[in-house]
Amino acid sequence: MSLDPSYLEYPKRHRGMDHDYYPYSKFFSRKPITWPDARKLMIWPVVSLEYFPMVPNDDPFRAPGHMQTAYPDYRHYTAREYGTRIGIYRLLGAFEKVGARVSVATNSVIAERYPQLIQDILAGGHEIIAHSTDMNGTIAGGMDEAAERALIAGSLDSLEKVTGARPRGWLSIARSQSFNTAKLLVEAGVDYMCDWVNDELPYAFQTEAGAITNVPLNHELSDRQIINVQQQSVDSYAQQMTDAADWLLSEADRFGARMLPMHLTPYIMGLPYRIAAFEKLIAAFAERSEIGFARGDAIVDSWSSQQ
Repeated sequence: MSLDPSYLEYPKRHRGMDHDYYPYSKFFSRKPITWPDARKLMIWPVVSLEYFPMVPNDDPFRAPGHMQTAYPDYRHYTAREYGTRIGIYRLLGAFEKVGARVSVATNSVIAERYPQLIQDILAGGHEIIAHSTDMNGTIAGGMDEAAERALIAGSLDSLEKVTGARPRGWLSIARSQSFNTAKLLVEAGVDYMCDWVNDELPYAFQTEAGAITNVPLNHELSDRQIINVQQQSVDSYAQQMTDAADWLLSEADRFGARMLPMHLTPYIMGLPYRIAAFEKLIAAFAERSEIGFARGDAIVDSWSSQQ
């Protein structure tokens, strides 16, 4: 079998990184930063609030967690709907107990179908991040630029209509982008995105349309990855989050303040046999004076003021 000649014609391939979005930066030699209230570690909770259409779209790819069996797939559909009816409120209640404000990455269809849920999130002081339209709104290389621009605008416009404010942040489904996504987000007025996972602090990201901040949302520590994909227990999840926090705190003493993303899925972590362990985890974090919780926009603003 011969190699497809187009494989060797990747337009971004060159010495170093295969793009010009940002320069290489060694994590341990940067100018140290600080967080408000002298916190050494800021935990950034991000809740993915998703709407899965009954029939998945496989172009360009099927979103993680989407329908699996012959349609109508009520078993998977209602399991995910559990998140918007019950799981999200358990998570919001858990964060309320420790006084934490979080980011909620929201499909715009959620706002259109369940505006009361959006109002409840905002009433708790939480932030809405745009998370495409619904879980068929995936992005990948080769997507028509006009179609992608319309998808981004549709998500932002719908969320602004319901919330009264245009989201400052964007999370792509499966953190998947095309070569145009970052540029289109800048053109749409988005301040920060969460798709590139190569760091543990925000960093500046340059496009031909201007700059945007990337706030890395770790995938390996998400509840979906640990509990659903790796089939580990919620106790294992809590231990891994605690281990990560302890390690980052040890680095903070030498290199400056650190950030720990906490990516959550309501229909996974919001179940009754997991939520108690989760509440215990964040209560333990809240008791430690060197640890704080913050929304994504607050993290961006604090980091940007020190650059």
